[in-house]
Amino acid sequence: MGKRVVLAMSGGVDSSVAALLLKSQGYEVIGLFMRTGAHAEDAERRAKTCCSVADAEDARRVADKLDIPFYALDFEGDFGRIKDYFADEYLAGRTPNPCVMCNVWLKFGKLWGYGKQVGADHVATGHYARIARAEDGSLRVARARDRHKDQSYVLSGLRPEVLRHVLFPVGEHPKAEIRDLARAHGLPVHDKPESQEICFVPDDDYLRMVREMRPDAETPGPMIDEAGGQVGTHPGIAGFTIGQRRGLGVAVGAPRYVVRIEPASRTVTIGGRESLLRRGLEASRFNWQGPEPSGNTACLAQIRARHEAVPATVSVLPDGRVGVAFETPQSAVTPGQVVTVYQGDLVLGGGWIDSAL
Repeated sequence: MGKRVVLAMSGGVDSSVAALLLKSQGYEVIGLFMRTGAHAEDAERRAKTCCSVADAEDARRVADKLDIPFYALDFEGDFGRIKDYFADEYLAGRTPNPCVMCNVWLKFGKLWGYGKQVGADHVATGHYARIARAEDGSLRVARARDRHKDQSYVLSGLRPEVLRHVLFPVGEHPKAEIRDLARAHGLPVHDKPESQEICFVPDDDYLRMVREMRPDAETPGPMIDEAGGQVGTHPGIAGFTIGQRRGLGVAVGAPRYVVRIEPASRTVTIGGRESLLRRGLEASRFNWQGPEPSGNTACLAQIRARHEAVPATVSVLPDGRVGVAFETPQSAVTPGQVVTVYQGDLVLGGGWIDSAL
């Protein structure tokens, strides 16, 4: 095809095979690594992250093997913006989703901006997702063929005008086949473990990072039960998320979960599992990949990465926010997370959860 594509290469097997597939399809591939300043101190942690110095070396080795140009770009300053967002959301009683922000701001924002500067026609990543055309003619992110690896949930923030430039080469293949392709073509990362942690929190201690970034921001507050009785005092709301069971710091004789966080009063409410159920949610900053609904529209709604999308109704509220009503109440609807709504396997849109109903 002779078209130029910039590919986000993380040093993992998925983006490496994406480079292999694109080249085999006739694309002129330019590999780009986002240098974020993230690092891990030991081999075990390095194996679970991406974007470290070791990952950059792995990506370069793959690029050399495939004989494609490779550049490491300095995104450390831009990642500072994501880290600020991450810390501030926890301090506001919300649970952030930095992977979605990275996709919107960096991979399909800054990275694609660089691609346009070098005359690229497309931007590609190793995400397990596809681009498909809906019956209404709009291009949408679609679920991957391998539903167990599907990452379309974190891609609902991609703007419609970007989608015609986006390629997801591995989204048509099962994960096992991707490993087999890497092994068959001698890619040095064919047996590399998958990243499992947020790249800028390589030791997986989110709370410590928040406290280091905002040392004077947290103050203690009351922990109460659903009847309003105080059962303890917590050191700060940044240490809690909706649905959390462990690390509550109180013992009440039965399993208890965080069911509500009130930032203004710094109050954390705990209750039984059944108290986590919610019939719907309201969201804002919604991005529509398909036509914005004019009324109540049937959909499938997914409220976190490991949540099975469920039948729901989505509607645009008078203030421009979006309401999602579940057919069956769902557990642990968490402000700060993303709700992605689907029509079949196609993303209709997604936005940020403000409140649970």
